[in-house]
Amino acid sequence: MSFGKSLKEGLFTDNPTLVQLIGLCPTLATTTSITNGIGMGLSATAVLICSNVVISLLRKIIPNKVRIAAYITVIAGFVTMVDLLLQAFIPSLSASLGTFIPLIVVNCIILGRAEAFASKNSVGKSAVDGICMGLGFTFALVLMSIVRELLGAGTIGGGAITVFSQPATIMILPAGAFLTLGCIIAVMQKLLKKGE
Repeated sequence: MSFGKSLKEGLFTDNPTLVQLIGLCPTLATTTSITNGIGMGLSATAVLICSNVVISLLRKIIPNKVRIAAYITVIAGFVTMVDLLLQAFIPSLSASLGTFIPLIVVNCIILGRAEAFASKNSVGKSAVDGICMGLGFTFALVLMSIVRELLGAGTIGGGAITVFSQPATIMILPAGAFLTLGCIIAVMQKLLKKGE
């Protein structure tokens, strides 16, 4: 499979959030600003790439009976690294994302790709899959963040640019997250059906 085809699948036709509807908890909870969306997306992407590579390397060694526990252990190690790096170098983002960084360990996207792809494919293919699915997740988070921050706070870029002063505050609340996600999924499904 070519990188272009994998990227198209990750971003559009098989997007983990907008098509497969997995990884919705961080999508709904952390997308109140573009900074949060990018930070969460890149953190999950880093964990996805690293865990895919290691699981692919160990796929013939890990016994079938303990494979899920082994995958979670590998993923937890990389999540801990990402969490500590964020705390050390970007403490404001770490504080903003809170418990959602440690919860990457149980993110269905990462465990699902480990089970469905990395455990059955070569290291190179697994790395490409991690990159493409991670970018797809990041794309969905950033798209949600742009809509929610613009409509809910009246700003863009974490408050760097004020667009208007009378925002619809509901958009940065949980109800706004569900409304935004529903609309984006509807548009994505319409575009995918049109593309067929």
